[in-house]
Amino acid sequence: MIPTITKKICLIGDFGVGKTSLIRRFVERQFSDSYLSSVGVKISRKNVDVYNVHQQTLVQLIVWDLEGNNKFKQIATKYLQGASAAIIVGDVTRQETLLHMTQYLEIFSSVNPQGLIAVSFNKADLVDEETINCILNHYQFAQPVMTYVSSAKTGLSVDTIFENLAQKIIGKQKIKTLELKL
Repeated sequence: MIPTITKKICLIGDFGVGKTSLIRRFVERQFSDSYLSSVGVKISRKNVDVYNVHQQTLVQLIVWDLEGNNKFKQIATKYLQGASAAIIVGDVTRQETLLHMTQYLEIFSSVNPQGLIAVSFNKADLVDEETINCILNHYQFAQPVMTYVSSAKTGLSVDTIFENLAQKIIGKQKIKTLELKL
């Protein structure tokens, strides 16, 4: 029987950056151009198979789509507690959303200091490659993060973000188990 573990991942970012669309693309394989603002939190689930040299593990990702608003700091600790990872999302067409990414990263890290973080520069289908390269060169983060250029519309990097986080979560868990045995 394949071992199964459940892990919580939170998507964090300003309103309209595409958090809901990334989740919808990953979980339901769908995209819609119509904008629906999330209120509070919406929780989705998807199973990801993680393979390593010795075994296969099924990771049930519980994906929290957190409302992007100015009150986020006040509610962050409640929503972020217990998360194994976060995906910080910015919209490459709106610089102010990119400027806020470091703040979201710091909030998540303060609640979950051992949590994994991926950064998603989303809506890459709306800008040219030169703009993407400038953004990647300009936005460097002090903490170790996995960085992706994504598009919920085209599917660019969407599965990769979630699958790599699941893989890293399993890897971290195995390291912890090994440390406990020693």
